[in-house]
Amino acid sequence: QVQLVESGGGLVQPGGSLRLSCATSGFTLDYYTIGWFRQAPGKEREGVSCITTRGGTTLYADSVKGRFTISRDNAKNTVYLQMNSLKPEDTAVYYCATYFSGLLPICPMALQSYHYWGQGTQVTVSS
Repeated sequence: QVQLVESGGGLVQPGGSLRLSCATSGFTLDYYTIGWFRQAPGKEREGVSCITTRGGTTLYADSVKGRFTISRDNAKNTVYLQMNSLKPEDTAVYYCATYFSGLLPICPMALQSYHYWGQGTQVTVSS
């Protein structure tokens, strides 16, 4: 059974940092692309970042480029999202998601590409 569990969210002041983790189980992470998404109150869920199976390709939304870094440790079955210089507009529930991509070096940011989702972790940026 494919499972993804996010952790690491919380309350942080503007300019602060958080590192989100996405612990996976029930499948071999090596063959799955991972994406991070977020949904703010009253807004649609949007893509934040994604990473290919071997980590060779990463993509970022323009709004987080230069501030967020996605990485993966397939041996630990975990994907990370390091978030620096956080802004109030980063406040949202953050989700990780995955789908089987084999070894294709593709990394979509579209929600419909992903088949499995975690439950999300709340990130609140406020002073």
